[in-house]
Amino acid sequence: MHILHVVGARPNFMKAAPVLHALAKRPAVEQTLVHTGQHYDANMSDVFFSQLQIPAPDVNLGVGSGSHARQTAEIMSGFEPVVLERKPDIVLVYGDVNSTVAAALVCAKLGIRVGHVEAGLRSFDWSMPEEINRVVTDRLSDCLFTPSEDGDANLQHEGVPVDKIYRVGNVMIDSLVRLLPVAMQCSKNGFPERYALVTLHRPSNVDDSQTLKSILESLLEINEDLDVVFPVHPRTRQRISGLGLKLQKLHILEPLPYVEFLALQRRAVVVITDSGGIQEETTYLGVPCLTLRNNTERPITVSLGTNVVVGNDRKQLRSELSGIVRGNAKKGSIPPLWDGHAGERIADVLQSLHIQTENSSSDSANRTAVRSVT
Repeated sequence: MHILHVVGARPNFMKAAPVLHALAKRPAVEQTLVHTGQHYDANMSDVFFSQLQIPAPDVNLGVGSGSHARQTAEIMSGFEPVVLERKPDIVLVYGDVNSTVAAALVCAKLGIRVGHVEAGLRSFDWSMPEEINRVVTDRLSDCLFTPSEDGDANLQHEGVPVDKIYRVGNVMIDSLVRLLPVAMQCSKNGFPERYALVTLHRPSNVDDSQTLKSILESLLEINEDLDVVFPVHPRTRQRISGLGLKLQKLHILEPLPYVEFLALQRRAVVVITDSGGIQEETTYLGVPCLTLRNNTERPITVSLGTNVVVGNDRKQLRSELSGIVRGNAKKGSIPPLWDGHAGERIADVLQSLHIQTENSSSDSANRTAVRSVT
């Protein structure tokens, strides 16, 4: 069985790692790893591959940044010859980035099976490019690996046959479970004992200067009561530079490798973010999370977890934060199957499907042979 994995952005690395590890233990499985280079920073990518113990990519398309149309087109044109040459039995795509939908489109047109890891998530907000990527990828996929019950329900509502849907749990949590002990050995590096950890990267928050300015002003207010630690995404840093705000009082950091960031999350009093993956990680860690968006494609982090969606309402942000600082944080629980074994369940499904396909092919060949003899 030859399985080809496609990754393109940092969250994909954390999702692919557990599946790569689980399949590496299976006999007669060949794996190819393709990095599209959608998000690429030589230093950060190398550290991520090292920390997650992912092998170096077999192919790096090196597409770099660009508009959604240009990036998707370049990934498709670069990926097609790789698939034609490698001839995988199935291609696994992860999450909701442009690399995900581009690879799925190529495979669908070539008649190659696609498995979507983290299928079925929906924000129901068509202004989000990621929502378009999710819906299109799920429509094109043959195997849909969901992290939670709401994913199954969304897919069935859209008419996806039940026999294509496999609820396996959350692969992001697999990586967290494996590396949390390592993260907790990280030095505190002089950070305060109590702090709010912040991440921002969504276009809805960072592309509009007034929205971004309002968020940063909120962070400066928060910093008066609770230190703010803010690893700044390169895209966000570029936008901030033109606003003329004095942010010296905040702990502004460069982007961090996975293990170091995980350590910051685990020790934080609260995490303020617009990241979907961080909503999941904080739910598992039991750390309060305030999401600076009007919706979430991960509602289970709200219904079961520690997440509260506050949108861009500064009053609600301050109110929720005040409760957390006083010790009245929302209590959550860990969703079913978020147990560190999702990658193994995906490997089990893929192996089972491959055996069924081989048996079906063998039966077909036998029937053909009988007909020829007759």
